[in-house]
Order: sequence, then structure tokens, then C-alpha cells
Amino acid sequence: YEIAVMLVLFSVAIDGLDGLLARRLQATSEIGAQLDSLSDFLNFGVVPGLLVYEFVLAASERAGAWVAVLLYASCCCLRLARFNVAHTQAQTTGAVSPKHFTGVPAPAGALMALFPVYLNFEFGADLARAPMLVALWLALVGILMASRLPTFSPKSLRVPRNAIVWVMIALPFVVGIMLTRFWLSLILIDGLYALSLMQSALRVLLSRRRS
Repeated sequence: YEIAVMLVLFSVAIDGLDGLLARRLQATSEIGAQLDSLSDFLNFGVVPGLLVYEFVLAASERAGAWVAVLLYASCCCLRLARFNVAHTQAQTTGAVSPKHFTGVPAPAGALMALFPVYLNFEFGADLARAPMLVALWLALVGILMASRLPTFSPKSLRVPRNAIVWVMIALPFVVGIMLTRFWLSLILIDGLYALSLMQSALRVLLSRRRS
């Protein structure tokens, strides 16, 4: 299971390199864009769902926890299909791409979906005793992917002038945590991203109340 999770993390790390290489080599094509989304669906929609199912939910098959896996994969497919349509429309109309993502991106969704597995690797948590809780978490991640919630994008990141100083100070600590407590670092990353989603949801609610 650790090797399988590491391969998913590797696919997250190299996601986007195929598009970058295609643009640099002037080898972009419409079918390439579609195959990229198909690859994302398999790597970030199918594989994480099956991993969580086999690792935690398989013992509770009669409880219907498999429905959460199906919902998660379907929501990932919907999110990627919507992204393709929006990207095609933007190219056709010449519209400027927004500075935020709509819904949780598929790679981030995969990282969040594997959160129960991280807990087991780091703390030995036996989440097979609470399969419905894990199923609800997986379903929630899927719904967030398919939602229209504005989520964090590197384009919206405002970098202060003295950011390089703070990066240099924090870099040894980040690298140290990643090397010594790798799974704990992923748990913390998921937690910080979940906080950003809560902040986005609060902003949406406040803007609706004002309007």
C-alpha cells in the first residue's frame, strides 16, 4: 500500500509536466489534452478511491461504503470534464482564465482522499472500525471536487517582496519534516488545505448574504 500511495504522490508531483513539455516542444494537440484528463481521472479519481476501499472499506462491503468510492470517482470525472469544457470555451472566446480554481482540483482531491491512509501509516489508526466515517470523508472530498467553490490557485498567490527570506528560513524545517515524518507532513498539508476550503466557503456565504 505504501508503494501504491507513493506512486499516486509521484503522479501528483509530475502532473502538468506533460503539458509543459508539449508546449515547449510545440507538440500540443486536442487529443493530447483529452488523454491528459483521462490520465488524471485514472490517477486521481480511480486509484485513490480503490486504495481507500481496499485499505479501509473492503471489510464493510455489505454496509454499502463502496457507494462513496463510486461517488468520489464520478465527481472527479465531472470536475475534469467541466475543466475541459471551460478551457475550450476560454480558448474559443479569448477569455482570461480566472485566478482561482473552481472546485477542488483532481490532484488535491487525491491528496485529501488518501488522508485516512496517512493516518494509518503515521499513527497506526485502525479506521476499518469506522468505515462509514471514512466513506463520508471520501464522499465529501468528491462533492468538493464537483462543486463550484472557488479554491486556492497559485495564480491568486500574492508574493511579498521579502518572501524569499521567509522561504529560506522555513525551507530547512519543511525539508526536515518531510524527510523524518513524511506521512505527518502530508497530514498537515491536508489540514492546511482544508482550512483554506473552509475560508473560501465562508467568503461565498458572506458574499451571498450581502447580495
